[in-house]
Amino acid sequence: MSIAIIDSGGANIASLLYAFQRLSTPAELTTDTRVIQAADRVILPGVGAARDAMDRLRAADLIDTIRGLKQPVLGICLGMQLLTDASEEEDVECLGIIPGTATKLPSSVTCPVPNMGWCATRSERQHPIMAGIADGSYFYYLHSYALPVSENTIGTAEHAEMFSAVIGKDNFVAAQFHPERSSAAGAQLLSNFLGLA
Repeated sequence: MSIAIIDSGGANIASLLYAFQRLSTPAELTTDTRVIQAADRVILPGVGAARDAMDRLRAADLIDTIRGLKQPVLGICLGMQLLTDASEEEDVECLGIIPGTATKLPSSVTCPVPNMGWCATRSERQHPIMAGIADGSYFYYLHSYALPVSENTIGTAEHAEMFSAVIGKDNFVAAQFHPERSSAAGAQLLSNFLGLA
């Protein structure tokens, strides 16, 4: 199986590559349209600001390529937000594949922003991406923006208020957390992604 990881910038790439090595499925970091289109699975990761990431995708001429993918695609962290319509962070237009707009997390004394650390994550509807993962399993989060709960929400978590932890539409799924840093539950999610039809 071939896995293309789209190089959208960010510091989580090495740990993501290692995560797939642990699953005995090597992955390739690339911005090559032909490699991405031919891959069995595509990952859109991201860390940092939405505008910078969209600018990188545009500079690599990957916007239409990503929108046209028919194989399973997994967005991770910022990559999840990039798959949606927009982000309020710098008011940036995103890929428009899954409806929604990322908004800034509300903060409180007990829930500072960014949300950094382990959060219990609950399934809201059945989906193969969450197979074998116990409801309420903890995943590692690091984010300041999040998507509200919608008809495309597969899983939720809470930080001052509920937000979408996992979303999906057609062949696109995405996680707000970092599965590559989320121990056994994260490895299960990545394994589930490899098994998607």
